[in-house]
Amino acid sequence: MAADKTSILIIEDEPAIAELIGFTIKEAGWSPSIVHTAAEGWEFVQRRMPHLVLLDWMLPDQSGLRLLSQMRADRQLQSMLVMMLTAKSMEEDKIAGLDNGADDYMTKPFSPRELTSRVKALLRRKGADEAPGVMQAGAVSLDPASCSVCLENQKIDIGHAEYRLLKFFMANPDRVFSRSQLLDKVWGDHVVIEERTVDVHVLRLRKALRESEHLIRTVRSVGYMLSAK
Repeated sequence: MAADKTSILIIEDEPAIAELIGFTIKEAGWSPSIVHTAAEGWEFVQRRMPHLVLLDWMLPDQSGLRLLSQMRADRQLQSMLVMMLTAKSMEEDKIAGLDNGADDYMTKPFSPRELTSRVKALLRRKGADEAPGVMQAGAVSLDPASCSVCLENQKIDIGHAEYRLLKFFMANPDRVFSRSQLLDKVWGDHVVIEERTVDVHVLRLRKALRESEHLIRTVRSVGYMLSAK
């Protein structure tokens, strides 16, 4: 993904912060656009989907978290990268953001260098995650192009975090990963949340896979793996 073609939407209601972020993004070689409300952000992504959205949690018309949920409910926007920007630093808030579909989470205040580094890491991860076609494991198929999962050719409902976890497992079948490795690979090595969060998402993933839940195996004292059989 060429830097000069990478569009980044900034949804931030504080003009000074928005200006600083916009300057940082432009200096890094990307193309920034700035809006100040959730409504403006929603209107923007409906017209043109950016490569990445930097989304403030506290917006004047509705919360960024609610807007994020709205974006993830739209099939066309499910693959769009979203990084939450917020002054909230509690682990519960971070988990809420990630559970609702955020790809990353930055706590204010942050430095321009850190922001640039994290954006680069997200864009690299997005490029590495791009799959050439439909992925298959048993009766489960995953289509990266439409961000959809099917069981016996029937589409199933699956949360954004569970989708990312399943996609990682299907890209690395029959390999065991520890909880810390899964946190690093799926959520990013800078995300500071407890390893028990992985257990919660594995449980949700198994529930979503219904009769194919056996594909996700627990390896005692090690972690989890996907059995391709």
